[in-house]
Amino acid sequence: MLSNPKGYPIDLNADLGEGGANDAALLQLITSANIACGGHSGDQSSMQTTVKLALASRVHIGAHPSFPDRENFGRQPMVISDQELLTSLYQQINSLKAVCDSLGAKLFHVKPHGALYNQAAFSEHLGLLLIKTIKRIDPSLKLMILAASPLVQLARQRGLDVIEEAFADRRYLANASLAPRQMQGAVIEDDAQAMSQVEQLLANKPLATLDGALLRLKADSICIHGDNEHALSFAKLISARLERSFKF
Repeated sequence: MLSNPKGYPIDLNADLGEGGANDAALLQLITSANIACGGHSGDQSSMQTTVKLALASRVHIGAHPSFPDRENFGRQPMVISDQELLTSLYQQINSLKAVCDSLGAKLFHVKPHGALYNQAAFSEHLGLLLIKTIKRIDPSLKLMILAASPLVQLARQRGLDVIEEAFADRRYLANASLAPRQMQGAVIEDDAQAMSQVEQLLANKPLATLDGALLRLKADSICIHGDNEHALSFAKLISARLERSFKF
């Protein structure tokens, strides 16, 4: 289990520093923050602001690098050379690490964003590039990645600690990948549906996938997308549920 300062039975994370209006409020409810560091969103000012807020809220701080594609918010596959990607990822993660170092904060983990997250979870080539970058910066950094994906075992074999992540606000396909956002029902926007998925994850019960299968996931952390318009509502409900688990 991933330890966290609020004593929840599972880590609760959100993607922040992306220009959303609810970052400060979300940080009161979550236990890990994945902070955009310039690839798809974020700059020096937003990183400093978000790290300061995360420090005050005593949450784990993670870098949230992506393909260098601000135009598409990092959510489209990108044709890029290995060297260009390695350089970009190194710069992104290191830029947040430098902010953390300057503020007396610890960079705890790395969670890739968007298309890079989805592709690296199943591509050994991209996964190894990501692992190489993390180990070059700090091999003690943990990798937060899609639960049950091939990258989980690959990263562990290469010596990284892994945080397996599941989602409160996204549906899955049978191979444990996230259903594409353009697929009907892929993004959960209803409080009751989000809570139902969280309850299933907590109880280790199988999830119904959008392609008609049952999928059982073992997760160390549950994610809420900070740019989901229901993110704050979801976070309030989930954190209240996790607090009840801790108390009883």
